[in-house]
Amino acid sequence: MWLLCPPGVYRPQDDTLLLEDALKRERLADDVDVLDLGTGTGALALAAAERAAQVTAVDASVRAVCTTWLNARLHGLRVRVLRGDLTTPVTGSRFGLIMANPPYVPSPRAELPARGRARAWDAGSDGRALLDRVCSDAPPLLSPGGVLLLVHSGLCGAESTLGRLRRAGLRAAVTERRYVPFGPVLRDRSAWLEERGLIAPGEEKEELVVIRAERDR
Repeated sequence: MWLLCPPGVYRPQDDTLLLEDALKRERLADDVDVLDLGTGTGALALAAAERAAQVTAVDASVRAVCTTWLNARLHGLRVRVLRGDLTTPVTGSRFGLIMANPPYVPSPRAELPARGRARAWDAGSDGRALLDRVCSDAPPLLSPGGVLLLVHSGLCGAESTLGRLRRAGLRAAVTERRYVPFGPVLRDRSAWLEERGLIAPGEEKEELVVIRAERDR
């Protein structure tokens, strides 16, 4: 699907495509409500809108919110687009499917960037600043039988994500693993990542994982 992607908005990449593949495998009821957290260009929200009754897309970036709104209208798809911090704009709502591709790249800077391009990928020294919040904030928003689809780097520790989601009462498992070449950000940080023991010397590929977590009916 052709999408507008202005500067400063996260361009769909391998993680987006991996999560979209996971979305395609889900059997969606006709009346399902879908939530897309950290929507960026709206790529996943639009893919869901072709099959779902209602799709809500959330992003903290004004530019991303405007981009998703425009892309939805250019393709004639209905997507409710909200600006806010992760699940804050939809507190108290319930969804049959939640998708999340949050920032997850470990950064030499512990604090999260307040603006700029790095806001789309930097996630603290261990890459889990946003992931842990998704693990705690998303489960209460799932309807009975609802599913969370979450993608992130293996550098952040898939087992930690699985543990948090299981403690939140969900049945969680890694359903997809894919190795992709380092992009520009990881290439620039490879020496630091190696020093931290997050990658092996000379490593040039990143493992991406999709985690599927389901609430009991």
